[in-house]
Amino acid sequence: MTARILYVDDEADIREIACLCLELDPDLEVRSCASGAEALDVAREWRPALILLDVMMPGMDGPETFRRLQAQDATGHVPVVFITARTQAKEVEAFKAMGAVGVIAKPFEPMTLAAAVRAFMPL
Repeated sequence: MTARILYVDDEADIREIACLCLELDPDLEVRSCASGAEALDVAREWRPALILLDVMMPGMDGPETFRRLQAQDATGHVPVVFITARTQAKEVEAFKAMGAVGVIAKPFEPMTLAAAVRAFMPL
C-alpha cells in the first residue's frame, strides 16, 4: 500500500530534488507545494499520511503552517516533520514541543531521504 507524502518548501530546486528522491521508493506517492497556504488546501483535499514542512518560507512560515494544519479537522491528525537547517538541540526541542514528530536536517542526504521519512511514518 502506498503512503502519501506532502513536501512543502518555497525553493523549487529543493522541492524537485526531494520529490525525485522520495519517489525512488515505490511505496511513496509524493506531492509538493511551494507555500504554506497551498499546503493547507492540498493537505485538506489529498489527505497525506505525512507532511514534510520547511521552516523558513516567506509569508506563512513552517511553524504557522503547522499550527493551521493542526487546527483543521481534516489535517490535525497528520504527522508533520520539519525539514530545516535549524537543527540545534534547542530548536529541535522547540519543534517537537509544538507537536512535530521529528526534524530532518537541511541539506538532507538525497539517497537516504526516503528511509529517513519512513522512520517518521505512522505504523
